[in-house]
Amino acid sequence: MTVTRLGSGGPWEQLYGYSRVVRAGDLAITAGCTATVDGRVAHVGDAAAQTAQALRIGLDALAEVGAERADVVRTRMYVTDRAYADEVGRAHNSVFGAVRPVATLVVVAALLDPEHLVEIELEAYLGDR
Repeated sequence: MTVTRLGSGGPWEQLYGYSRVVRAGDLAITAGCTATVDGRVAHVGDAAAQTAQALRIGLDALAEVGAERADVVRTRMYVTDRAYADEVGRAHNSVFGAVRPVATLVVVAALLDPEHLVEIELEAYLGDR
């Protein structure tokens, strides 16, 4: 089985020793994706916009290893406040409503940067591609 590991150049990847996306055979998995763009948190205070940004980052990473939105079979969403659940869930639906991956949404005490309101992981199944 071939394993491909790719980074995005994000500020923590080299420091903490992880990849943005790993493809192992027919499975592709992203690290936690946030609304960090060029080393800064985008959409401060807007959980829905941070969700959309994190999903774009995750889908772009999956595309680098051959996965598409329709290949996503699981998402995990971590929010820093229960009050964000509805807007995060609706933003998730706007991207994955037709795909309907299994999904988990968990409320956590905090994320690495206090301006992050949501962090999302994606998993995709590519079959024989």
